[in-house]
Amino acid sequence: MPRVVLVGPPGCGKTTTGEALAALLGVPFHDTDAAVEAAEGRTIGDIFVVDGEPAFRELERAEVARSLAEEPGVVALGGGAPVDPLTEPLLAGHTVVFLDVGIADAARRIGLDRSRPLLAVNPRASWVRLMGERRPVYERVATHVVDTAGRPADDVAAEIAGLLGAPA
Repeated sequence: MPRVVLVGPPGCGKTTTGEALAALLGVPFHDTDAAVEAAEGRTIGDIFVVDGEPAFRELERAEVARSLAEEPGVVALGGGAPVDPLTEPLLAGHTVVFLDVGIADAARRIGLDRSRPLLAVNPRASWVRLMGERRPVYERVATHVVDTAGRPADDVAAEIAGLLGAPA
């Protein structure tokens, strides 16, 4: 079972913070999006284009379920994973940290480029719409909410370590 699960929108720092937190805690880091890409041998964008979003969500759901049952360290979920009605209940009983961020920081971090399938058309408006839809779920599943705005990943990781009762 993971030590902690990170959730949040694109650009909140799940991967960068997750890697820093895993190093701080001395545990492995696992990114479910990266695991899906590795298993499929193609990018999430390619999966969306070729197979469609429902096919990606099925792959994602299976990887998240496996990760929540088997991964021992820090697990970062893709931005849409917690919103899946079959995935949300799997987060119960886990320590979940919602990495909150505003559009300005998200745009700076990821550029809101077109390589992210759900942000391909009008990236800023799409991000704001996605966040509006997902925020209630992120808040509902979260054990802790940590604001990442304007903060380096190491600072965010140290705050999370403190919330977990680990020395930072």
